[in-house]
Amino acid sequence: MDRLSVYPVMLTLVPEEIERYAARHSPEESSLLSELVKVTYAQTDAPQMQVGRLEGGLLRLLVRMVQAKAVLEIGTFTGYSALVMAEGLPDDGVLTTLDEDPETTRIAKQYWARSPHGKKIHLMLGDARETLKTLQGPFDLVFIDADKTNYLHYWEVCVPLVRGGGLLVADNVLWSGRVLKPKDEHDRALVEFNKRVHADPRVEAVMLTVRDGVTVAIKR
Repeated sequence: MDRLSVYPVMLTLVPEEIERYAARHSPEESSLLSELVKVTYAQTDAPQMQVGRLEGGLLRLLVRMVQAKAVLEIGTFTGYSALVMAEGLPDDGVLTTLDEDPETTRIAKQYWARSPHGKKIHLMLGDARETLKTLQGPFDLVFIDADKTNYLHYWEVCVPLVRGGGLLVADNVLWSGRVLKPKDEHDRALVEFNKRVHADPRVEAVMLTVRDGVTVAIKR
């Protein structure tokens, strides 16, 4: 099964009119990000993988709140989340993003090159499980948004890489509600991930009903 085909068609649990209302009362996204959204929908098979405007705004805000200088992202796709988090970094900040798809990241690199924040982004292509072995940290924030069956592995590797007081953020933790009635391996993997994060004594975590569910955890 193609990794894109496992994603639900709609990745929001909030009624559309409420989503629009919240967007109107949140910061505007840049014209470059808006263009990237349109290109993603036109040129990829699963554009819903891209984080939405509100989730992007949340990520940028979290980067700024912890005064991050080093961010790690697992799962790049077409680069929206990397770029919006890079907007929250200082000029000397670095965002390292991991992905294995040369086609979707080709789009990402095109848009990063057009942004003054793109210079902060470092893409590492390859199997994230292997790439992670080469990273040392410490990171101020880690964003996990990749293949769901490896979420627990990414979590266990990344918690030690995050500084005390730093954040770990995981996307799609509600999986369009499929965590309530898991049927396939992706559903079950997220159920187990959520259970383990909730019980992890190394962090304090809260699950938010933003978009498709976002867990935000602070390392103790």
